[in-house]
Amino acid sequence: MTVTIFGATGTVGRQLVKQALFKGYKVIAFGRNVFTTDFPKDDNLELLQGALFDEEQVYDAVKGSNAVLSAIGGAFDGTDKARSLGMKNIINQMDKAGVERIVALGGMGILNADDGTLLIDGENYPQQYVPVGLEHKKAYEHLKASNLDWTFVCSPDIINADATGEFVVNADYPPTPNKYKINAGDLALFMVNELEKNEFIKLRVGISN
Repeated sequence: MTVTIFGATGTVGRQLVKQALFKGYKVIAFGRNVFTTDFPKDDNLELLQGALFDEEQVYDAVKGSNAVLSAIGGAFDGTDKARSLGMKNIINQMDKAGVERIVALGGMGILNADDGTLLIDGENYPQQYVPVGLEHKKAYEHLKASNLDWTFVCSPDIINADATGEFVVNADYPPTPNKYKINAGDLALFMVNELEKNEFIKLRVGISN
């Protein structure tokens, strides 16, 4: 399998690269700073420097891949549109290239509350997470409107730690129990495995250690 990874230089992205290579995948790591990031040495790893908003560069990154993993990050104040507009460009270029499968990283606020509304719309949702949550919401809306086989992983606070293999998931709602945190390694482990398992096609996923 050939996998293109967006956001490859971030905390989760580096874990995605490591775990995809461990599975024997050919990995295309895309980003602005891929040549200055300490990736593992591996013949199956191709570094592709480019900008997320550049249509031609993103098309070249996904062309010929079997699937896409996205761990796009950025500022939390809502001024960084990488999560929403970047996702829109990825979707458009995947359509052009005939690539159908994507597992993307979002935030917990896009999961359903018990009343069926989104957590981010609740009165008690932490206000400091609203701006970035709205970016995740737009990314989710782009995925939902697409023809792709998408999975949107809506994570709580991400801890910079390796995989333990011990985590819980739930479709469209927060998992039980919910500790409101997840190791970056476990997040990547779930995302890479979901490429093969396909248990959450066109679904959001709540996850917690």
